[in-house]
Amino acid sequence: MARLVHASDRALLVVFDDAIRGSSGLDVRALYAWLRDDPPEALVDLHPAYSTLLVCYDPLRRDPQSLADEIGRRLSSLAGRPERDVFSFEIPVRYGGRHGPDLGEVARTTGLPEDEVVALHAGAEYEVRFVGFSPGFPYLAGLPQELHTPRRPTPRGRVHAGSVAIAGAQAGVYPVSSPGGWNVIGRTEFVLFDPAKAKPATLAPGDRVRFRVVEHKT
Repeated sequence: MARLVHASDRALLVVFDDAIRGSSGLDVRALYAWLRDDPPEALVDLHPAYSTLLVCYDPLRRDPQSLADEIGRRLSSLAGRPERDVFSFEIPVRYGGRHGPDLGEVARTTGLPEDEVVALHAGAEYEVRFVGFSPGFPYLAGLPQELHTPRRPTPRGRVHAGSVAIAGAQAGVYPVSSPGGWNVIGRTEFVLFDPAKAKPATLAPGDRVRFRVVEHKT
């Protein structure tokens, strides 16, 4: 059962569980869609994550307890709500070399040959759990246990757009050039964010992603 936390004087946090690999993603997406499509009074914004949903509201228009009560009623009716259509994407990746400068370090950390790191990463199916950090950045669950690797000790000041990276139990792709501390193992030309489009972010929570090896350079 989800719990509600008063995160600030203008935000409620709905907590489903605390695990990245937990099964709460469907509940987060269902409640997010319901509140987005049928917003409660005084709603300002919604921020979904792996297993939480931050609900921002205007405290001058709504008492926090009444909003919490409404969200609680919706939570009790959440089961069985229809899921949005989800889509599957295949992302081509050039691994290693100048495209994946951290592939060798990931191999040393995991004790696996580079070829096996690439095979494991490209052989898994990932689920987009949420989008954030930078425009269109997908947080992907499904990274094989063997590839769980700490973040870099020192973040880079600039990570190239299209960089395919892993950190901890997560995988992701940098849609735009930005600072970043994840381990970059490859790069793609797949476009994840285009502000000129009606739907700027290509991926959305619930979508499925697979990576396809285009090239592997040592």
